[in-house]
Amino acid sequence: MSDTTSEQVLTTQDGKPLKQALASALRREKMRALLLIAPLLIFILLTFVAPIVDMLFRSVENSIVADTLPNTVVAMQEWDAASGNLPDEAVFAALYDDLGVAVKEKTHTRLGSRLNYEKTGMSSLFRKTGRRVKRMDEGGPFKEQFIKADKKWGQVETWATLKTFSPRYTSAYFLSAADAQLTPEGVKMKPEEQQVYLFLFGRTLFLSITITVCCLLLGYPIAFLLAALPLRTSNLLMILVLLPFWTSLLVRTSAWKVLLQQQGVINDFLVWTGIVSEAGRLVMINNQTGTIIAMTHILLPFMILPLYSVMKTISPTYVRAAKSLGANDCSAFWRVYFPQSVPGIGAGAVLVFILAIGYYITPELVGGTSGIFISNRIAYHISSSLNWGLAAALGTLLLVAVMVLFMVYDRIVGIDNVKLG
Repeated sequence: MSDTTSEQVLTTQDGKPLKQALASALRREKMRALLLIAPLLIFILLTFVAPIVDMLFRSVENSIVADTLPNTVVAMQEWDAASGNLPDEAVFAALYDDLGVAVKEKTHTRLGSRLNYEKTGMSSLFRKTGRRVKRMDEGGPFKEQFIKADKKWGQVETWATLKTFSPRYTSAYFLSAADAQLTPEGVKMKPEEQQVYLFLFGRTLFLSITITVCCLLLGYPIAFLLAALPLRTSNLLMILVLLPFWTSLLVRTSAWKVLLQQQGVINDFLVWTGIVSEAGRLVMINNQTGTIIAMTHILLPFMILPLYSVMKTISPTYVRAAKSLGANDCSAFWRVYFPQSVPGIGAGAVLVFILAIGYYITPELVGGTSGIFISNRIAYHISSSLNWGLAAALGTLLLVAVMVLFMVYDRIVGIDNVKLG
């Protein structure tokens, strides 16, 4: 009798090797799962990832100078601004050729607007020169004709600015977002009266943390009460918590303007009760106080809901057991109940802080000049000044700041301890 046994290959009913059939079935399952999540994945890529990538690109993109004045940029490469002399005739001739094309395509005004962010007067310089370049003599000399068209072409600072911002990528937007500026001599801090963005970043972080703390102090007792009440009563009160979501954000913010103004309802009540005098009406609008009050009211449900969902899972038998072992009410709460609610505090704090740091409608309406956030300046540069590069740089720095704070939070508290229920 032979000791050797022939290896048998397991097959399916239709004769295919079982291993191959299982692998094929697994691939089909993975493909089916991918097709199911494909719409959501595409949606996230188009609405979240793509805007962030575009923002990062705009914060360093600076191709308008090289695209509008290509010959001038090449001709200026050999010129040194430190020499104190103007570029030679060849550079002016290249500028004449480039401006002739730019005027026809009407791109010289956009270039002037871009350079005007770095040096005041560049926008008017290109507009004025664009009107006069058509009347210049094609045979030259161009240097005298440009200086005659505008004396700024005879200043070394004008050409130094043009050369400094001729590369297709620049760090000028990020420097400006950090209250610095890129000059022909190098990086310099802006004058003290022009330094605003670092201060706004600090104020944004301070007010966001303050709003988060206020929401926690107000939301924790409410969530505790909702979790302790019978289900029927807590559901009824939960409707009151969710009621603000049924009202427009703009309407809620406008209502606070009516309540907080010096001739508003709150001040009238305080004067009527004698708490404050008619001449001592409180200033609660167009300042940081108005921003904190209005945003705390708007974001309070985002703190209550995570807290309530976590507290609802805490069994009341733990507190009763602690009391049966001799703990008083205060000790039982802080040593037994409160530690179990910390994950809800973490979830609510993260949610409220991230929402608060990016708000701009409410601070714009009730914050005045002392209660606005960095997001208000981002909105201003996008819609009013049209300095999208600086807006992108500010947005990128805000994103980095949030990510850094999130990492610090994860290191101290631990993101694994955050729960929504």
